[in-house]
Amino acid sequence: MATRACGAADAGDAFVARLLHWFDDHGRHDLPWQHPRSPYRVWLSEIMLQQTQVATVIGYFQRFLQHFPTLPDLAAADNDAVMAQWAGLGYYARARNLHAAAQHCVAEHGGELPRDFDALHALPGIGRSTAGAILSQAWNDPFPILDGNVKRVLTRYHGIDGFPGLPAVEKPLWALATAHVAQVPVGRMADYTQAQMDLGATVCTRSRPACVICPLQQACVARREGRTAELPTPKASKVLPEREAVALLLRDAQGRVLLHKRPDTGIWAQLWTLPQADSGSALQDWFDAHVEGSLEDAEELPVLQHTFSHYRLQLQILARRVQGLRVETPGLRWVAAEQLASLGLPAPIRKLLEGDTLTVPARPPRRSRNLT
Repeated sequence: MATRACGAADAGDAFVARLLHWFDDHGRHDLPWQHPRSPYRVWLSEIMLQQTQVATVIGYFQRFLQHFPTLPDLAAADNDAVMAQWAGLGYYARARNLHAAAQHCVAEHGGELPRDFDALHALPGIGRSTAGAILSQAWNDPFPILDGNVKRVLTRYHGIDGFPGLPAVEKPLWALATAHVAQVPVGRMADYTQAQMDLGATVCTRSRPACVICPLQQACVARREGRTAELPTPKASKVLPEREAVALLLRDAQGRVLLHKRPDTGIWAQLWTLPQADSGSALQDWFDAHVEGSLEDAEELPVLQHTFSHYRLQLQILARRVQGLRVETPGLRWVAAEQLASLGLPAPIRKLLEGDTLTVPARPPRRSRNLT
């Protein structure tokens, strides 16, 4: 791995000045979290924007604020209400951390986000870059950020080799980001932070960057050396493993569906989903222990495929009407169709439940494969 960066102090003036000049004319100035730009709104937007594009976040952000307009409102909400408004946005640990951080702020910081880097960084779900983004945008405090867009801009501009997710590469990137911040005029940190993200999202994109309109093209190492396709250095690719599981879509005589709340950790943590097991025999054992009825002639629905960050799931779903539960069990509940919106469900499960698969099939059901 080689790092070939031009002097940050020498390049800082041109980098910052050109970027701010570009932002004034071409940056995004009408995002909903910019008006008003309160600490709570900035924080919420930063958490939602992790691993998620702006166009997707805007609608979720606006709906979330309708339910939880202030930090104390979020802290006082129950888990199901928070997860219901996050459902579909993915990476659900973000929502759990957001909720926990809000409760911590009420308990320890008077219901406000702290304007202190260490205190902010100590909150659940707030890393170094997110803390810098909140401080710089909410209060114009001089802190650097290093999200995916900024990493891409800096690695190309300074010609830095190596996957930017590695600590050995991140260290010089943080040094460069900090040096650039030192050149930002007083009162313009919020604009500068947004400008970096906007340039990476709209001009210095992953593929086919628009170098001819980039305000930094004259001093960009990747542009000068024809290396924009090589930088940033991609992470070594690996084939995602495939996993199989079986889930039950069970309905009672009233047409309600049986949902199971996932544990506090792991995939789809704290969300409501279908009863699921890694094998048919394990699911049969669970069914026999909890449900009145039989899985005889259960209908096989089309296999549901969903990709997580570290594996690809093939979920076979068996649908059946049953008599009811043997005993009332915490974490299991019958849910009517009109109640689904009030619960946090994984996006593929919500899509399944809100689709035509809940109607009684006109054709005779296919007999399910032997669960044992």
